[in-house]
Order: sequence, then C-alpha cells, then structure tokens
Amino acid sequence: MNRLTEMLGCRFPILQGAMSFVSNPELVAAVSEAGGFGVLASAPITDPEILKVQIEATRSITAKPFGVNLVGFNPRTMAMAQVVVDMGIDAVTLSAGFSASLVGFLGEHGVTVLQVVANVAHAAKAEAAGVDAIIAEGCESGGAQGTGGASTLVLVPQVVDAVTVPVVAAGGIADRRGFLAAAALGASGVQMGSRFLASRECIAHSRCKEVMCRADDQATTLLPVGRSNVRVVRTPVVSEYLANPDPVVLDHLMSASGQVLLDGRIDLGPMASGQVIGMIHEIKSVREIIEELMAIPSEPVGGLVD
Repeated sequence: MNRLTEMLGCRFPILQGAMSFVSNPELVAAVSEAGGFGVLASAPITDPEILKVQIEATRSITAKPFGVNLVGFNPRTMAMAQVVVDMGIDAVTLSAGFSASLVGFLGEHGVTVLQVVANVAHAAKAEAAGVDAIIAEGCESGGAQGTGGASTLVLVPQVVDAVTVPVVAAGGIADRRGFLAAAALGASGVQMGSRFLASRECIAHSRCKEVMCRADDQATTLLPVGRSNVRVVRTPVVSEYLANPDPVVLDHLMSASGQVLLDGRIDLGPMASGQVIGMIHEIKSVREIIEELMAIPSEPVGGLVD
C-alpha cells in the first residue's frame, strides 16, 4: 500500500477518470470491486437529487470505496458538494477549474480532495489551498483541457518536484507499460479514462467502442471550444467542422455529445477520447484491465504495488 491507496482505501493506485454521460454506476462499482477507485461524474447532472440516486445505485453494487468528480465550471457544483457530504462520500476529484472555497468546504467535512491540473503553477496553487493529492493530466488525455498543455511525460515529473502531496499521472495510460512509466516519473498512481470507456461495463454504445478499437495513433484531434480545447476522435463530422469552423455549428455539435456516446450517433457530434485509443484493440472487462495493469513484476517498481 502506498500513500494514495491508503488515502483512498483501495487496493491498487488506479483511478477511473470521470467521463460525462458514461461513468455509470456499474462501471464505477466494477473498478472499485477490482481494487481500483471508481469515480462518478457530476458534470452532466442537472439535479443534485440525481447524484444521490447515482450514489445509491453504486452502493447497491459494491461496498468498496468510490468517489465523485466535481467540475469547477458547473454552477451546481456547491449543491453537488453538499450531496457528497450528506451521502458520506470520502473522496472527490475536482476538474475543469479550481475553487479554494470548495476545497475548504470539502476539507472541513473530512472529504479527501484530488485536484486535476494541467500545469505546475496550478498544482502548487492547489496544494497551498489544502488539496490532498494532485492529478497531473497531460495533453494526451481525452475530453476538456486547457490550451498549450504539456504531455504527461513532461508534466508529471515537474509536478512531483513542485509539490509534497501524492501525484497521480493521467493522460496516455492504458496498459502495464504506462503504469510502470508513471512510477518512473515519480507518480503514486494513475488515472485512466479512455481505457475504461472501452470496457464491457461502460454503457458507451458498442459503435463508439468499435471506433476506439479501430483507431491508430492519428485518430484524435483537438477541437477548440471557447478558451479551451477538447480532445476528440477525428470523425468525418469533426473534420468537416474543422475545415469550416462556425460557433453556431459548434454549439449544436457539442450539445449532441451525450447522444454520441450513449446512442452511437458519431455522425451527430464529437466523441471525446484520448490519444491512447491507438493502443486499445479489444473490449475487456474492468477486472481484466486492472489485473493486466497490476501484473506483479519480479521486483516492485516505484512503490506502486503492494
């Protein structure tokens, strides 16, 4: 057990990244049951009561610890944080923005806070505000991210050197090799999104999973959305938009992102995913993914295995 697993109460230092629309209770529970740390997503939830239902549904499947992701840009975040406290969730990940008051509120109620960052300055700011761990997410990752971010290989060791709290490596990790690389960079654990998206327990449509399994190293691109970027699969509808960008069209495309993942309608809008999909060739169970990631080597590496 290392600092991260002790903090989260899980067996393995593997976090499931919160993915809007498809971090379903079955997926979250499967990750925790297999020894990792599952995380529910609150970003697409419009009513805090729905988050309560999601938490209860997950607890009906597993007694193992799991967390909730809160997003900085969501005007309902404080209401979601109150649900987290009321429902006795022990740990959250914070992404898409930073709020010292939110960190303080959660800390006052004994909730462990892991802040997602894309640069060293934000990592230092988050630690100073009292977060318990940092998730350093490289620009390889899928979904929303900042602009001009560093890759995981470059970002993680700099964050490790800049803070004293545990650091989780995120972005571009899908197998044992990435797990061991994270250890070499000084990380206490890893967070994976796209690899769990392509799992049997995830409710993403089979067509989306097929697209992932056929992907190569050039399969994704960055889609400018406002002052940020979103990494998505380079589908025909995305290529067409990039050739003729239009803010009105973009709003329409982004509004269909849930339907893309849940109904497999990749013709309607962008499908968020990380560069790592070029390494994913098979849909596996969550347990298979985690067991392959945690294959015990002849000699423990970086303190990541127990």
